Amino acid sequence: MSLRLSALFPDLRVQARGRVTFSRAELSRILNVYSVRVASGEWKDYAIDHVPGLAVFSIFRHTLERPFHSIVKFRQAGDRRSYEYAVFQGPRLLRRADELVNALKVFDKRLKLVAKN
Repeated sequence: MSLRLSALFPDLRVQARGRVTFSRAELSRILNVYSVRVASGEWKDYAIDHVPGLAVFSIFRHTLERPFHSIVKFRQAGDRRSYEYAVFQGPRLLRRADELVNALKVFDKRLKLVAKN
């Protein structure tokens, strides 16, 4: 990717060196959330990208559009050992957390009001 990290995710200060990848357990957790939304018809496609300093799981509502959501794993600038996670809707930061589980809570189903007949 030729875009700068600051252009992709302006709210993150990322150490732009080193390879960052999702672990098997992290991908499993993300794909569990993804599969529920695909089954409900909300999401259609995904992509996984690796940019120096970032791993990005992008979620699409339609195949030929920009990502609707992006789940990002990154190393905080100045910290070489720990990772952080962020969830974006387009360029807007929805949630940021030290653990993937907490970042994915943004996708928890919300209760809906149902009219009584």
